[in-house]
Amino acid sequence: MSVSASCESVPQEKTLSSLLASHVVTRQKKEDGQRLQEAAIQLLEQQQNLCSLLREVESLDPCNISCIQNGEQKPPASESISSDIAGSLLVCELRHQATQLGVPVAVLSVKMMLERLMEITGSEEQEEGEDKRRELLTSSRRAQLCVLLEFSKELLSQGALCPKLLWQEYRRNQRLPKLEVVYHLHFYNIFTLKYILESDEGLRFWLVPQLKALCSWTPPQGEEETKQVQQKVLSMVVGVLVGSGFEPSHEPAVPDRRISLLCCSVLDEMLFWLLDTVDKSLTLQSAGAGAKLWIQIFDASLCGVSASTEALQRFFTYSLTQTLTYKPRLTVSDAITLQNEWTFAKSSWLLTSLFRKLALIFSAELLLRHLQQVLESHEVNWKHVLCFLSTLLVYNPCAQPSLRELLSRLLSSAFEGYDLESMITAFLLARQGALEGTGIFSSYSDWFKMSFGGGSGYHATSKKSLVFLLKFLSDLVPFEPPQYLKVHILHPPYIPPKHHSLLMEYISLAKTRLADLKESVEHMGLYEDISGASGAPVQPHCQAAQDVDKAVSLFKSTGRISATVMEASIFRRPYFLTRFLPALLMPRVLPVKADAQMTFIEALKKADKIPAAQYSSYMESCQRQRQQDRSAVRLDTSDDPLEVLKVQLEEFTALVVDGDDGEMLAQLSRISQALNVIFPGRPEEFIGQTVIKLHIDTLSSELNVKVINMILRNFCQCMLDASRANPPNKLWDLFHNQGSSLSAAHLLGLAAFVVHLNASMSHSPLIQLVPPILPKPVPVGEALSSALVCSTHTNMLSCVRLCVAAVCYGICRGDSLPQQQQQDYILSSFYKKLLYLIPRLLPEARRTPITADGPVGEYQETNLPGLWSSVTDTNSTWRRTAWYLWRHTAFHQLERIPQFQLLFSEWLAIELRVQRSQDALSDPERQEYQQWACFELYCSRPEEQGGCGGDMKSLCSHLLNAIMDQQSSDQSLEKLDHRVSDTGTCLPDILSRLQELVYEMEATNLSGSCSGRADVCDFLFEFVSRRCSSTVSSVSLSVSSELRLQHSLNTWNRVLLALPAVLFVKVKAEGGSTTLDCNKLIEHVNQHQRKVCSPAGLLSCHITAHFLRGVLCASVCCGYPREEVNKVWSEISLHCPLLLTSTLHWWECLSPVLLSLWSRLCDGEPLSEQLQLLTDCQHWAYSLDNSLPSPPVPPAPALLLASSLHRAWRGRGGDNQGFSAALKMLRPERGTLYQQVLVFLLFLCVNDYLSALLYPQEKSNQKTRSLCTVLLSVLVDSADWLLIFKSNEQGVYQSVTMVTSDEYTQLLPWAFYSLLLQQSAELLQRAVHCPGFLHTAVLCYIGLLQLFLEGRTPTPTAEPSEKQVTDPQLEPFQILSETKKFLLRVISQTSPIALSSSQLRQLESECADLDPEVAAALSVHLSPEMDFL
Repeated sequence: MSVSASCESVPQEKTLSSLLASHVVTRQKKEDGQRLQEAAIQLLEQQQNLCSLLREVESLDPCNISCIQNGEQKPPASESISSDIAGSLLVCELRHQATQLGVPVAVLSVKMMLERLMEITGSEEQEEGEDKRRELLTSSRRAQLCVLLEFSKELLSQGALCPKLLWQEYRRNQRLPKLEVVYHLHFYNIFTLKYILESDEGLRFWLVPQLKALCSWTPPQGEEETKQVQQKVLSMVVGVLVGSGFEPSHEPAVPDRRISLLCCSVLDEMLFWLLDTVDKSLTLQSAGAGAKLWIQIFDASLCGVSASTEALQRFFTYSLTQTLTYKPRLTVSDAITLQNEWTFAKSSWLLTSLFRKLALIFSAELLLRHLQQVLESHEVNWKHVLCFLSTLLVYNPCAQPSLRELLSRLLSSAFEGYDLESMITAFLLARQGALEGTGIFSSYSDWFKMSFGGGSGYHATSKKSLVFLLKFLSDLVPFEPPQYLKVHILHPPYIPPKHHSLLMEYISLAKTRLADLKESVEHMGLYEDISGASGAPVQPHCQAAQDVDKAVSLFKSTGRISATVMEASIFRRPYFLTRFLPALLMPRVLPVKADAQMTFIEALKKADKIPAAQYSSYMESCQRQRQQDRSAVRLDTSDDPLEVLKVQLEEFTALVVDGDDGEMLAQLSRISQALNVIFPGRPEEFIGQTVIKLHIDTLSSELNVKVINMILRNFCQCMLDASRANPPNKLWDLFHNQGSSLSAAHLLGLAAFVVHLNASMSHSPLIQLVPPILPKPVPVGEALSSALVCSTHTNMLSCVRLCVAAVCYGICRGDSLPQQQQQDYILSSFYKKLLYLIPRLLPEARRTPITADGPVGEYQETNLPGLWSSVTDTNSTWRRTAWYLWRHTAFHQLERIPQFQLLFSEWLAIELRVQRSQDALSDPERQEYQQWACFELYCSRPEEQGGCGGDMKSLCSHLLNAIMDQQSSDQSLEKLDHRVSDTGTCLPDILSRLQELVYEMEATNLSGSCSGRADVCDFLFEFVSRRCSSTVSSVSLSVSSELRLQHSLNTWNRVLLALPAVLFVKVKAEGGSTTLDCNKLIEHVNQHQRKVCSPAGLLSCHITAHFLRGVLCASVCCGYPREEVNKVWSEISLHCPLLLTSTLHWWECLSPVLLSLWSRLCDGEPLSEQLQLLTDCQHWAYSLDNSLPSPPVPPAPALLLASSLHRAWRGRGGDNQGFSAALKMLRPERGTLYQQVLVFLLFLCVNDYLSALLYPQEKSNQKTRSLCTVLLSVLVDSADWLLIFKSNEQGVYQSVTMVTSDEYTQLLPWAFYSLLLQQSAELLQRAVHCPGFLHTAVLCYIGLLQLFLEGRTPTPTAEPSEKQVTDPQLEPFQILSETKKFLLRVISQTSPIALSSSQLRQLESECADLDPEVAAALSVHLSPEMDFL
């Protein structure tokens, strides 16, 4: 069959789709497809209506586009092929017809597209017809449009469609485009809205009305898709407008400028439309839905789509400015009068929502600065301005401090230039903040008092400022709301007495205005809310009641009568007597225990603020009220007595949780009366009886059973609720303070209760004891256990009795339960106390052989009934029960569990708290027990079970840690217990155990019996080093870290003195000879002891003697003790200057002791030459000081000689007259040694000077400074004295940094200038000419600045008055100021060659950030480039 024949045979009613569909479905061969295409082309040639053809193409797959948009899967392959073929055929036909008609294919495609587009939108309008106008397409029409635009994209991709021509034809004859059509054209990228902006001259006239119409139109119910499209259309339009109108451009072209103005005008019209809608809508219900929808468009989500972040910020800023300046009709006087109506709560929801949207992407500080700019440069709409401020304060907590800063700037500006605009702006903004309540901003009265209530206020600088303020306030009076006038009267601005008449004129004017308004200042409350945020004014009697509540609340929180009440009792006496006191003294039933109101009344009475007659009348009225209430307490006979009792018991449960004892007693009285009604006459039967008959053979009545069950159930509920609310409080007090007075029955009941309480609260919140005697929150059982102290014999007995009962009950109670639940019934803290107490109080328990499964052989007990009977047997003692429990298998099996193991550290902590004078053990018994625990129990116990695993070093570490931690732990529970005596803890006993252990370690070490023996000396020094490093966590010590370090080292020194001195000097055997090694000792002194010297630079006499005894005793182990001491002392002289100078300082006291020791050790052998040299130096210094014939200078280090002179000077009591002559004999020109001695002596004196500054009560500043002056006069021409102030260039004087503390070393720059600035002009001039002076001076100035910046400059303390005239002390800021002046003068006078180029660059670099002025002076005066000047 031919193609033409087939075409002719096709009926007219067959469509293209049916034809294509049939062929696609029945396709078998390739030839069939070719025939299909030929037939379709012939059919298209006969079908000349392209629009109808397009409809046919669309009908192939009407849901395809929507499926793709919704993210669904693509249609089947057959349908997709049909769509592709249809699109291709459509383009072929377009090209074919365009060729026949002789027109461009784009023109034909535009004609076809427009016809179909108008068909879709036109039919939509026809459907609207009788119904109201739709602003968006229906879902079906939207689907058709999307399919059309998909084919348009295909045409566009093949060059068969011209977008520009399409838009021109679409807008022909002023046809108004639909916004949704524009949106889809933009979305499918046929042409964008930005193109329309650039090409459509009349855009503004159709876009704005359509935007308003779209915002105001509400989609029919159920059309969720239409609502989403409405939001997308608006977002797209606004995004493009913002992006085109506010995108920053450095040099915008003229077209861009035109488009920007066009976008701004469109957005302005919409914003003004919104603001007009806001003005018309007073409530949310009447607010236009369109305005609400437009507000939602102001969103940061616009950013990144069509607009950048910067464009969005500029748009929001612009919109905010337009809003604040829109229709500025209201005057300032209107704002003052109407301000109360413009709070956040009273403002339009639309307006506050708009402000919130606009403010969202900015900080509060930025917004308020912008507000200030707008106020200064525009006429504003005050309602919008103040509403914006309220919205910002309510939604942004950070706005409050920023507003304070703005108000401060406004007031400063107002009083500097007497600017009324800044003044009124400040007042309006402050009042607006106050109107939002004190939770948002300060009350107006507080702000007014803070700004103008003191002598440092803005207005207090001159009379002109006072007049300006009062004139301003007077001008406001005719417009002021009354609450602000009351504030000005009750809290007037500060006015000097001589100008008081000016203030009285204003007050008179304000009171007249209040009288016109029928407002009274006298009836104003003490704490009245004058913000206006509270709504209607409070009546006077209600205000008085509120004042009473507020005053009582403040009294309860502070414990003092508030200043407001005290002022009112004097200055507002009518209100106080006629309003406040009657409201306070309203008759009531007084509580059994005085409450806050009663305590407040008593405080007022004690202060003579309540008249005696009024107080007596009040008390009598309260007594009458109580009697009336008692007589009125009658049960209504119409109520069921059981129901009444049930309600009263439930009320009692709530009172128990609240803990109000007075109310609980009153409720118990009511319960008693209810029981009296239920069981008449029965309570009196048991009054006074000592024996109560219990009829066990008589059945109780049903009523009895109900009442008993009700009471018992309520009791259990009360106990449970009270325990949950505050479990350890009452029990803690009972255990801690009343444990010894509890009977066996009490203990058993409490034990059972605690066990169940712990089990029921195993997953409850933790307990934090207050004060915090425990370091962190703990479970309830551990909190209660902390109340059971073991410091005295009495404490131990009550503790062991309760713990034995609790653990026995827990073991028996949990026996039938799974193991995990068993542990819930046994308190681990109680169990640990028994592990500590039973061996301590029962010596036989220490001798019980115990394995992992418990005691062995005849010592083992497994009978649970026997265990419980031993607890409940009245004839049994606690010893018998404890012994039985100790041998029980179940008891010791718990010790396998980690949480039930008593660690050695825990044992030591408990033992160290025992008071020796009140211990259950005597001194020998305590020694025996501690030796068993340390050396038998814990030494051999594995480490995973809390022991030491046989390691003696581990045992020694535990003992040392416990001793050093004991001082801080003493601040815990025992400090709260005033019954604990101060006779001392077991610290001496534990120290004795430490000494025993160390002797054993040392003996083992010396005997050589252990191949891997530990060196005790190394171990001890490593231990203290670890402790110090753990105390200090950072390089820069905080004050708390320094205090902890000093505390640790002071505690260590007590331990050190308790141990043999010989342990701290290491004895080494190498190559057949024995020598001493003091490196660890030297390192310890330099790193640790140096930091805790008091005064700085001087070890205590005890520590110095201990170290020297160690050296002498250890030297006996060597073959030649005398030579070994000489060698060790030479090392100390070189590497440990602190020990050297301290030994010289205390030598007068130490020499007899050390000579005697040496004589005993070496059978009268002479003392070593190095130690004898100390005596020679001392004699030399004293002879020099006393002007005796000068002996030859001893061959000693310069530091040692300087220390001798320093000690001699201090021995004279700081007398400088004779000493000055001696110093002049040591002139530097006599030799290098003399110069070094004088420099070291200067350093020691500077150290004393710093000590006198920091601790003036201990030293005389004047004497020390005087000696420094003498030394400077001798040394000033030499450069060496400068080296002690330069920490990194000290050379031969480097050892001085190891003499004093780091704190003193850091303060050397302070000492440098503090001393120099108090010298004579002549001495200063000599110093300036000293080589290297400028370099040192600048470095010290930099160090001084850093001390100031870090706040570590010493604060001078005034000495007695007679010295203040002769010995004035400069304040820190004075020294800094004088130092800078001095340094700048020195720089200007110094030759450029005084500094090398590297030194100059270094100083300029270091000064650049700290003091640019000094850096500039260095550059100007000393730079080589400036030589020509």
